[in-house]
Amino acid sequence: MPRVIQGKRSMSGKLKIHVDQDKCQGHARCKALAPELFELDEFGNAHEAGDGSVPADLEDKAWLAKSNCPEIAIEITEV
Repeated sequence: MPRVIQGKRSMSGKLKIHVDQDKCQGHARCKALAPELFELDEFGNAHEAGDGSVPADLEDKAWLAKSNCPEIAIEITEV
């Protein structure tokens, strides 16, 4: 089972992001900060691009998006 990371950066393993659709209100800050990692649906709500895998060179953007989500809807796990 993947480990959920709460505000900590992990140097080992690969990161995945997930947007909780029950919490997302469509502010789209994540898309503005990390457009490579997020997509918007027809209502403007965000979801992770692809399977949510975060390339190593985009990990900082993933953390930035998580920390700027006003609804705390972005979860980062280490797999």
